[in-house]
Amino acid sequence: MNSSVDVLVFDLGGVLVDWNGIDPLVKLSQGRLDPEQARRFWMETPWIAELDTGACTPEAFSAAMAEHLGLDIDAKEMTAQLDSWLRGAFPGAAEMLARLGARHRLAVLSNNNALHWGKIEREFDLLHRFDKLFASHLIGLRKPDDAAYRHVQQELGVAAGRIAFFDDNIECVDAARRAGWQAFHTKGLDQVQAALRANGWLD
Repeated sequence: MNSSVDVLVFDLGGVLVDWNGIDPLVKLSQGRLDPEQARRFWMETPWIAELDTGACTPEAFSAAMAEHLGLDIDAKEMTAQLDSWLRGAFPGAAEMLARLGARHRLAVLSNNNALHWGKIEREFDLLHRFDKLFASHLIGLRKPDDAAYRHVQQELGVAAGRIAFFDDNIECVDAARRAGWQAFHTKGLDQVQAALRANGWLD
């Protein structure tokens, strides 16, 4: 990896923010889904793409999700469950971003939706620390689609190799590497900080 970068780009859920839609989904499915199947549900189900790109409301998604998985739960309760799975910023995330922002441009590239984005804006004290925000439901593009990375790079106006990217899903990391970004598979803040320090981006 080239240790020189112009922009540090972060996913949110599982990287800077405590979001766990895997274990609760395994529980709701009553064991029909194992953890890897639950993770892939969030990456591959067509209704997720609709939600992530702003093509459907969280409420419509909740109804479809409950039906698709055969869950004994109505849309209102499913929406409440989805909201509860987003718990808050990892301790130390805001402070880390403040330190990084003194030396680097910072951006978010996150598969997200109106329900969770609103909660992050209201409660998590993170988004104002970034120079650019690329939320899938606002830009109409989602990871790991190549178009999402092209869009972000164009908007940032930097060479691909001068972008460093941190994500907890390997599919998204692999896509970023194909785009020429420096990409790191990190789960949780400790792994993010370890990658940053290894490259000299965090003291």
